[in-house]
Amino acid sequence: MISARFVDVDLERPRYRMTATHRFTPRLQAGLEWNPKAGEVGFIGNYILTTETDKRPMINLGTSSDRIGTPPGPHAYYITFAKGIPALKASVYVSLNYSEHDQRFNLPFGVTLGLAERWDAMYMMDGVRSHLLLTYKGDSFNVSAMMIWLKRPGISVSWGF
Repeated sequence: MISARFVDVDLERPRYRMTATHRFTPRLQAGLEWNPKAGEVGFIGNYILTTETDKRPMINLGTSSDRIGTPPGPHAYYITFAKGIPALKASVYVSLNYSEHDQRFNLPFGVTLGLAERWDAMYMMDGVRSHLLLTYKGDSFNVSAMMIWLKRPGISVSWGF
């Protein structure tokens, strides 16, 4: 998968971000993240410990650069619990995240609501600040309009192949 993101902020690292990832197994995905304005390239990846069932959430471990707004360099390490709620056309997640920048744990969480067959709305709290996303899901691509920190517009496009 390849993704590109633009966020209208004055900070260098989050303004532009590109990722390239490969799913090596159904549970293991890894790749690189490039933040060109900050001259930063870093490893990203996650591993699904348990898949979701009717009674159990999906649990995964992962790492990426720290949240939007942190300087180049720091990474985040997380365990995430996610569960779909089909009756509500929704899913929820909560993470225990270690931020190298903050040198502490925080608790990101979010909820995604299915608006139509190809449209989702998402509220997410990254452990410090909140964001909104509206996503259109195509056959092999997604496009998200973003409101970072609930005030700065952005766009993200991803392609799967």
